[in-house]
Amino acid sequence: MNFNLSQMPDRTIKPRTNGLTMVMDKGLSVSEAKNFLEIATPHVDIVKLGFGTSHITPNLRKKIETYKNAGMHVYFGGTLFEAFLIRNQFEDYIAVCKDYDIDFMEISDGSITIPHTEKCGYIEKATKHFTVLSEVGSKDATNIMPPYKWIELMRAELEAGSSYVIAEAREAGNVGIYRDSGEVRQGLVQEILTQIPTEKIIWEAPQKAQQLYFLQLCGCNVNLGNIAPSEVIALEAMRIGLRGDTFRLYLDKDKAIY
Repeated sequence: MNFNLSQMPDRTIKPRTNGLTMVMDKGLSVSEAKNFLEIATPHVDIVKLGFGTSHITPNLRKKIETYKNAGMHVYFGGTLFEAFLIRNQFEDYIAVCKDYDIDFMEISDGSITIPHTEKCGYIEKATKHFTVLSEVGSKDATNIMPPYKWIELMRAELEAGSSYVIAEAREAGNVGIYRDSGEVRQGLVQEILTQIPTEKIIWEAPQKAQQLYFLQLCGCNVNLGNIAPSEVIALEAMRIGLRGDTFRLYLDKDKAIY
């Protein structure tokens, strides 16, 4: 921090296991990634190379190396895993991730249907090589699961070895835990939290109102994902009460002079 302020929340510091910020890189150049890291390094923990962009991104090795040298964990989007899987190339995918020195892997089924026992099997296999993030929820807006099903799937995937479960929202924040308007399905979220520890969930929250909801519900150290590179500093300011939306969230009312 650049100066001292009293009544600030106790924000976790890197390397952290909760209070994570996961950024979605949808095609930054190496130069853009370096510029991004000038301001993002203290505040970002994980970079996801979104959906299948890593297959066509120029200078991919250099970009991954740039992020890793800054202390970031990097992984390919779950859509790429599904693209390999549907072509019966799971072992090839393991080899690709190792070749590119990727230490995290996302196991998802947002675009294809995988029997859940098989998905958990892929999680178990992947944990032998990587830190696994498994995504729960469909990218199909018409596929609405009841809360008990979300809880059942999340619990099983954590038991299979996932370090975190990701609550699906897509990069737009309009499916899964959100309605198509972007509004949070609050009953669903609150029911999930009765059974699944908040520190084990990464909530995809690309929209400001969604980020605010989870900060108010779970506190400044909630895990948030699918954050745009340009929004990292704004999110960190909101996390610690230095944005209008959370300005009074951590203030002692007896000490505030206005």
